[in-house]
Amino acid sequence: MNELRYVYAVTRPFDGVLPQGVCGLDGEPPRLLHHGDLVAVVSPVPAEDFAEAPLKAHLENLDWLTATARVHEAVIGAMTTVTCPVPLRLATVCLDDSGVRRLLDAGHDRFVQTLERLDGRVEWGVKVYADPEPDPSSQPAPSGAPQAAPAAAPASGRDYLRRRLSMRQARESVWERADALSRTLHAELSQRAQAAALHRPQDSRLSEARGQNVLNAAYLVPREHSEEFVAQVRRLAPEEQGVRVELTGPWAPYSFAGQAGQAGQEEAGAAR
Repeated sequence: MNELRYVYAVTRPFDGVLPQGVCGLDGEPPRLLHHGDLVAVVSPVPAEDFAEAPLKAHLENLDWLTATARVHEAVIGAMTTVTCPVPLRLATVCLDDSGVRRLLDAGHDRFVQTLERLDGRVEWGVKVYADPEPDPSSQPAPSGAPQAAPAAAPASGRDYLRRRLSMRQARESVWERADALSRTLHAELSQRAQAAALHRPQDSRLSEARGQNVLNAAYLVPREHSEEFVAQVRRLAPEEQGVRVELTGPWAPYSFAGQAGQAGQEEAGAAR
């Protein structure tokens, strides 16, 4: 069976080893392929899954994509504990070791510039959700849960409309508070970060998170300032009914790899 090379990230040569237990897509520890002043983090993968045609089909399979992305992120996360990697896009694949070396040569200047910019920095994610209280009359109780006492029927059509108006105003209030908090958070955190990126709000049907995502932002922070950054998020995120703040990280700086991370996939295609 022919094997290709899956490339997770690019970094500089570093002292130390990857944390014990980290495995790549082949179930084995990733290999470090040294080439000049750069190192590619790679695993052998079967051509029957990662050659151009089968890979295109796999990328339409949500289960396969999720499992592959989980391994991809775990390897890069492990790299982040020992060095500063430039994460490459999911499914960056080369034909063989020579193809990986050509990828490093083709993107050398961009990789080096990005490594210098990201060295010693991590990414923190901040999300704000508007999570209005659901209408109890429209939400079925979970199976086996005790049934709440039904709300009294409206005395008149006017009473019914008054209730609906009150519920709508409550939802609008939650959205307004979530929007205001998002603006304040992003303005304050951008000043404390070396770079910030605003992403498109996540679709709750895909993320399965409660509520509607209002802010989906990433911040590039020096590793040694992470505790201060986290404390600032907590200070700025009051506990409010219907508004929720989610802090994640520290991650490898995916949102700030820029053209170097994207170029890895383009150059890998040429290196096949």
